[in-house]
Amino acid sequence: MVDIQKKFLELAIEVKALLFGEFTLKSGRESFYFFNITSFLESGHLGELADIYSQKIIESEINYDVIFGPAYKGIPLAAAVSTALSQKYSKLIPICFDRKEEKKHGEGGVLIGSVKNKRVLIIDDVLTAGTALKNSIQIIQEAGGTVSAAIIALDRQEQDGGKQISDKLAGELNIPIYSISNLENLISFLETKGQKEIAEKLKSSFKN
Repeated sequence: MVDIQKKFLELAIEVKALLFGEFTLKSGRESFYFFNITSFLESGHLGELADIYSQKIIESEINYDVIFGPAYKGIPLAAAVSTALSQKYSKLIPICFDRKEEKKHGEGGVLIGSVKNKRVLIIDDVLTAGTALKNSIQIIQEAGGTVSAAIIALDRQEQDGGKQISDKLAGELNIPIYSISNLENLISFLETKGQKEIAEKLKSSFKN
């Protein structure tokens, strides 16, 4: 496990963004753990999370013109990561995000900002079934943008037909999908911290 993955998992557990127990996910799937990125915002650690995202983006050498943050959680995340990257690169990096409902007055439309004729980096919190990512790609393409990549904090590494959904989506959508960490990293991390009981439960869900 590399330093950036360890740093992320340590921070996620510290701010209670990662919780362990019995949960029902939005997809309806039962899970022994839950990831809630809102905890980074509520605890005042958004800046640290943005630094981790920006480090991963730089390491991955992603080519993009604008960062897209899907409503609602992706909006402050995109803003914070853009700020972190702008400071590192010493250049301005624009963001764009969608509205939940189309605005009929003023500038109108679904988007705040523009993706037209631009390479777009989607930034989001977690990948489970991939529904939210597909929706973001559709919005961007309809607005004239081209998605160059997507980056998430945590890949749950859910399976579909014996293949990881993240890998399957990357092939179907023809874009790279990067993650700061994933379920395998989390299991290894918990084992090193002596949390073997939780790690074993996560292993069983990983095999399903």
